[in-house]
Amino acid sequence: MRSSRLFKWAACVCRLVLACTFVVSGFTKVVDPWGTALKINEYLSIYGIEYLQRASMGFSIWLCGAELMMGCMLLFKVRIRLISIFALASMSFFTVLTFLSATVLPVEDCGCFGEALKLTPWQTFFKNLALLPMAVVVWWRYRPDRIFAFKALEIALTCIFFTSSMYLGYYCYRHLPLVDFLPYRVGVNIREAMSEVESEGAVAETVLVYRNLRTGEVREFGLEESEWQDADVWEWVDTRTPEAVHVSRFMIGEFSLHDAEGNATERVLATPGRLYMLCVTRFDRLSRRCERRMERLAVAARAEGAEVVCLTPDALDDGYSHAFGSVRVPCYNIDASTMKTMLRANNGLVVLDDGTIAAKANCRDIDDLRF
Repeated sequence: MRSSRLFKWAACVCRLVLACTFVVSGFTKVVDPWGTALKINEYLSIYGIEYLQRASMGFSIWLCGAELMMGCMLLFKVRIRLISIFALASMSFFTVLTFLSATVLPVEDCGCFGEALKLTPWQTFFKNLALLPMAVVVWWRYRPDRIFAFKALEIALTCIFFTSSMYLGYYCYRHLPLVDFLPYRVGVNIREAMSEVESEGAVAETVLVYRNLRTGEVREFGLEESEWQDADVWEWVDTRTPEAVHVSRFMIGEFSLHDAEGNATERVLATPGRLYMLCVTRFDRLSRRCERRMERLAVAARAEGAEVVCLTPDALDDGYSHAFGSVRVPCYNIDASTMKTMLRANNGLVVLDDGTIAAKANCRDIDDLRF
């Protein structure tokens, strides 16, 4: 009797630890589905199944939402017998995957807590190794329960958790992350942050690893080189930085703009007052509706005396400028991964006030932007 009571207490503790881990992990990723999709694409490239990358965003929203939903159901003991099976299966799969990531096919970061907390593959593996026995205990504790015991309250809570989790991911995909864990968050002065990273010695020691999209060749580049910035030829694989400077923090040190005259980073960041930076991934995929929003923004910005520029990893053949409707805007090339780190959207806007990020918006939200 006493041992049975102790086991129930132990199972309760294990359930709460698992639930909190799933909730935190799921939430930090579901608010940034773009980041998880990029990590999924990295795994697909490593395992040689790049043809599945088109579905990475949908899978990202589903995976992160399912993890958050599973944590909520564990926390409130909703469909506990069924969810304990899913928790055990999930922990078993990811324990094996992170072991492979730490040994056979190493990656820089497994992305289990998104951009909020970075763990090495070995740290992630040992974390999963500690959680796996807890999942076994929870599964064993609720093993006698009926799997298909339907109760009205549990069905209602399941629908609420599922709908809320999936909608949260979809909302952040359609707009921007509700919580920004990236280094280019609102309030950050890009020039100052770049200086801090450089003062720590990161620029001289950092190695960028890119894969040639045409030949499959993997090459290492230094920051001073510019060849890797051609997004049509090179795909980012890894960023190796000194242990003192974390890769997510270092990404702001990669901020680099180029035009026909060469490096224009300092010139753009030194723009006094307000600077509107229109971000476009590919001009041939820029919708007419988004282009009209950018045109209205450019007209309004110039009326207030502010500067407007365009940032893009796309090829620029027309004198490094682009016409948004009736307004022609000077354009600068930026690395695709850097732009995606700065703005989690295909197209959108980043506003600087004397080099400090004042606001960011997905293209569909430009008209609603208020300061």
